[in-house]
Amino acid sequence: MANPIRGHGKIAGLVLAVLRCDQRPGDLAGGNGIHRTTVIRWVREVVSLLAARAPRLDRALKKIARKGGGAVLLDGSVIRTRRRPGKENRKNYSSKNKCHGLFVIALTDDRGRLLLVSATRPGRTSEITVCRYDQLTAKLRTAGLEAMADLEFVGLDDGDPDADPAVITGYKAARNRTLRHGQKLPTRHWRP
Repeated sequence: MANPIRGHGKIAGLVLAVLRCDQRPGDLAGGNGIHRTTVIRWVREVVSLLAARAPRLDRALKKIARKGGGAVLLDGSVIRTRRRPGKENRKNYSSKNKCHGLFVIALTDDRGRLLLVSATRPGRTSEITVCRYDQLTAKLRTAGLEAMADLEFVGLDDGDPDADPAVITGYKAARNRTLRHGQKLPTRHWRP
């Protein structure tokens, strides 16, 4: 029988192998003389510890507002993963990027320093859906900040027309409506 008390370094190495290298817990468990569920439990414990130390959205926005910042940059990205077998692969397939992956939203300050990365969502999720689920516009208004984003976020801030916009995007041409010259200029030079 394997020694029930493992060193912290051994646990950390196994957890990193699962998280970083995408090793299967069953393979790691068999090679180390422990059960697969033990490796899964260790991974969940480490992820919960890291999540407890991660900054929360409202705290990060309040910190920016206290420092005198007026705007944050907002962008979404798909982190590529391996294709999962069976029905599990469907929710992680991003038809926009044509790959399997997990979707995250990154929030940076005006100098580009990373403030927050959202929880991972399935790759098929859109940027607007993630922001609406996290109630980003309400939290931005509460903190008194604005977010600058790319054209994927057009339509996110469709609330009160009299209120100041919480998310500023470029202009997007519709099928039956082309952009005027004045609308093309900021969109062409806009890089979040």
